[in-house]
Amino acid sequence: MVIELDMESEVPIYVQLRNQIVKGIGKGELKAQEKLPTVRQLAAEAGVNTMTVNKAYQILKAEGYIKIDRRHGAVVADFVDMDLQFREKLEAELELLSAEASITGMEKAEFLKLCDGIYSKMKVCRQS
Repeated sequence: MVIELDMESEVPIYVQLRNQIVKGIGKGELKAQEKLPTVRQLAAEAGVNTMTVNKAYQILKAEGYIKIDRRHGAVVADFVDMDLQFREKLEAELELLSAEASITGMEKAEFLKLCDGIYSKMKVCRQS
């Protein structure tokens, strides 16, 4: 998986790293139990501070996307549970995106088609 960071973006680098890894998991580029680079390796490859990568990994761990073990490092989690907090976050983000699409004149059908197209690119299909 290739990590692409925009150093000019207003989105913090640790958030960009977190988002790139989540997308990699969703698209199947990173598989369950796949070992992630060490904090130092990823920092060197991305040209960022180790604390930046560590912060991204800690967020991913807290959200349940990865597991971190001192002996084995960071690995992609087998299962991510959709709890109430995640669902509320998802709804809030979708509400904002829907509002932005509506304001810019996008039709509902076009918005849903776009959502469907993006979702269909995701490879991970986990059932609880």
